[in-house]
Amino acid sequence: MATVGCVGLGTMGGPMAGHLLAAGHTVAVWNRTAAKADELVERGARRASSPADAAAGADVVVVCVSDTPDLEQVVLGEHGVAEGIADGAIILDCSTVAPSSEVRIAEALADRGVHVVDAPLSGGAEGARNGVCTAFVGGSDVAFAVAKPILEAFCKTITHLGPTGAGQAAKAVNQIIISGTYASVGEGLAYAEQAGLPLEALVEALAGGAADSWILRNRSPKYIAHEYPAGFRTVLHRKDLGIAIAEGEAAGLRLALTRTVAAWQDALIAAGYGEEDSSALGRIGRGEVVPGE
Repeated sequence: MATVGCVGLGTMGGPMAGHLLAAGHTVAVWNRTAAKADELVERGARRASSPADAAAGADVVVVCVSDTPDLEQVVLGEHGVAEGIADGAIILDCSTVAPSSEVRIAEALADRGVHVVDAPLSGGAEGARNGVCTAFVGGSDVAFAVAKPILEAFCKTITHLGPTGAGQAAKAVNQIIISGTYASVGEGLAYAEQAGLPLEALVEALAGGAADSWILRNRSPKYIAHEYPAGFRTVLHRKDLGIAIAEGEAAGLRLALTRTVAAWQDALIAAGYGEEDSSALGRIGRGEVVPGE
């Protein structure tokens, strides 16, 4: 068993820390909103006073925060992970951020032998709660070998894809693909509703054919109910698409479909639906929100 620091206890990070405790690891926890650590402390975690304190004595520091500036602050900022982490330890970043940020952090800590493994996750809140996330992993072979048993506490699928930054690039691919799926499922079910089809039966039929997807099977109840309680918030998906679009531009790609979905999400956010699940794109499909108006 390892000594693990957990920095960031939100929708994903909190359940991840819980799975690490359940697996028998020694866990220290820190979150900007301290109350989010209460349940984990009751279960045996140590409450850390800062990211540096969470990193003190840790073999691996798991970070899960919302955006690139947050990552750079909790790792390299005042009282950040870099101040407390031991030489030779591992930072396992499960945030979804720009690949270039992971590389910058790795370069900043390389002279201390601190390894950065980027392992952004797919699976949403449900995957984190159930411990069945998918991890896209970047980092050296040596660092991955250390990080893998930690990831196994909350991941079902773990794939090492290359050096530091490769995990974030792979997550960008994931976000590009699911953005189109969220939009097309919303449009398809909007049409089905207008056509008078029995939606639950239709979804079951679609799930048996080429239109099947995780989003169809797991998000169709939200589309059908016209209610989109947060699972993976639209504002966070839009942030991820911004990363993908910037990376695409750097590679000479326009990513036209991704830009279209991003514009639709901008419209949802402007209309006050940014905190809803990404399946709120169904509001576009049904014409509740019209991009550009």
